[in-house]
Amino acid sequence: MKAIPTTRGFSVVGVALPLLLAAAGAVGAEERVMIDDIAALALELEPQLVETRRWFHQHPELSNREVETGREIARRLRGMGYEPRTGVAGNGVVAVLEGALPGPVVAWRSDIDALPIEEEVEVPYRSANPGVMHACGHDLHTAVGLGAADILMRLKDRLHGTVVFIFQPAEEGPPEGEEGGATLMIAEGVLEKPPVEAIFGMHVMPTFEAGQVGVRAGGLMAAGDQFTLTVRGRMSHGSAPHEGVDAVYVGAQVVSALQAIASREVDARRSLVVSVGSFHAGNRWNIIADEAVLVGTVRTLDSETWSSLPERFERVVKGICDANRASYELRYERIAPPVENHPRLAAFAKESLVESLGPRHVVETDPIMASEDFAYFQQRVPGVFLFLGVGNRAEGWTDYVHTPGFRPDERAIRFGTVAAASLLADFTASDPLDR
Repeated sequence: MKAIPTTRGFSVVGVALPLLLAAAGAVGAEERVMIDDIAALALELEPQLVETRRWFHQHPELSNREVETGREIARRLRGMGYEPRTGVAGNGVVAVLEGALPGPVVAWRSDIDALPIEEEVEVPYRSANPGVMHACGHDLHTAVGLGAADILMRLKDRLHGTVVFIFQPAEEGPPEGEEGGATLMIAEGVLEKPPVEAIFGMHVMPTFEAGQVGVRAGGLMAAGDQFTLTVRGRMSHGSAPHEGVDAVYVGAQVVSALQAIASREVDARRSLVVSVGSFHAGNRWNIIADEAVLVGTVRTLDSETWSSLPERFERVVKGICDANRASYELRYERIAPPVENHPRLAAFAKESLVESLGPRHVVETDPIMASEDFAYFQQRVPGVFLFLGVGNRAEGWTDYVHTPGFRPDERAIRFGTVAAASLLADFTASDPLDR
């Protein structure tokens, strides 16, 4: 792997970073100039990138409805000199940059959809679409992806290999009855033309201060399954429960028994969370309910545990329903597998980020139990997903994603852009997977 030094003069919240390794001659002049140029361009483009993020923030669109979002991404890419492919997996956009020098093919993925949340942040660029908000930071992800695309296009004469920029719709999940997201992008060939050898992406994280990047080898984010269980019993008067089959009683047993999967069937060293988020049954105080509907989620960071969950889940449900003379209907949906960062690629990413951002701004992160369909890309090619700090404790901007008060510190955009562009350039110059 070719090392890249930290950028001279590049600052995090006004604090200059040292130029690492240069005195020891650990890197060549060409690599040092490349990373210096990336940082200088990111600084020059920062006002434009902030404006970019604000435009997308003000015009959020829901999953599989990102029509204007996709058009605007394509328009901006054309202005940089790309010939983007549009309409991928619905409203997705893909742009390919071929460097002047030989090297591998690497991809960067940015998601572009918003959430059905009413924004409560009072800023001039707040959402103009009532009830829809970029509460998960995909507007900032889009700005970082466009920033990296712009910078590397300007440096393509010194760029090795090929970089594929993927702007993905429907990461939050397509509407019921529709296809979308990473699986549809993969089905439509985004990893094949050209053949991608590795993929990177990042997600905003308000628990980290702006300017920090979190990296981790192995499990980073959990598989996120969803279940809907309908228990069917037989109605009777509340004074004569023996004449019926109480769906509330059966459903309550299911809720309790499902917890035993985590506590008694799975190795305690493997993570597993089973949560029933909704339980609806009955319509009158003195009637035994004949139906109960339970909706919830199952989360794990472990692929082996994830693969066994549907069978275990249905076995528990069937056993309890059979014992109580109830019937059931179970819909168990795979939302996303675990996000598992490729060990060697994660080690490369950490070293590259330390050298481009400085060691104080690269943190070893703990895993979280949220899910991300970036994991589907990782099932096809080695990949690393990162966390980009966007918090600002001094200003009180610490609300978590998927909340109406989420407000990222926009200074993170420049750091995310430097991290992305430097990581892609470093990968194509060094091919750390050593194929």
